[in-house]
Amino acid sequence: MNCIIIDDEATARAIITQLCTNIPELNVLEEFPNAIQAIKYLNQNEVDLIFLDIHMPDFTGFDFIETLKSPPKIVLTTSDPNFAIQAFEYDCIVDYLVKPIGLERFSKAIEKAKAVKSPTKKPSTTDKVETSSGNDLYVNIDRRLIKIDIPSIYLVEAKGDYIHVKTEDKNYTVHSTLKKIEEKLPENLFLKVHRSYIINVDKIIDIEDNSVLIKKDVIPVSRSNRPELMKRLNLL
Repeated sequence: MNCIIIDDEATARAIITQLCTNIPELNVLEEFPNAIQAIKYLNQNEVDLIFLDIHMPDFTGFDFIETLKSPPKIVLTTSDPNFAIQAFEYDCIVDYLVKPIGLERFSKAIEKAKAVKSPTKKPSTTDKVETSSGNDLYVNIDRRLIKIDIPSIYLVEAKGDYIHVKTEDKNYTVHSTLKKIEEKLPENLFLKVHRSYIINVDKIIDIEDNSVLIKKDVIPVSRSNRPELMKRLNLL
């Protein structure tokens, strides 16, 4: 299970990370000192499990859960035993660990997490990207389904909870994720070159160092995505 750790105390994060090393099924992707940074990460990445502290400055663990449309499984890690009843009002919370946390109790929490099915995402009228047969993409904007000609798209950019779809004729802002639209776009035409950008390879004007120029947009290309980009080019 891919997991992240959210706790404002560095020592607490280190302890959870160490406990995770004892569970072969766990893969710690990132750790965060506050919920805001974690939200930004989750906008671009999917995780199976979150270890979440309750008491954090400005933004509590419960505030964090309320911001998530489809929260993954969550294990609360806290020094306060007084919120257990409130915690289990949330379907996504699979266990409640009170610090200090021992390995035996931690292992039991992981067994619970493994036994619980991943929460099902609820449909949303504002988070919708659909494809039809052919070259059309439909996006939900202000309760209207707008048809976009897929080959006309030259750039998709993720910004927070939204994606910007740029086409030859018009730009659109959609409440969705980069991952969702990536699944709808044809692989032979589009390529994710950065965690925040998908480009239409046919629209590239030139490439310089670690960036590509499309229209007037200079798009960064991550080191991990550059080899795939170079494979896709018809090099002389």
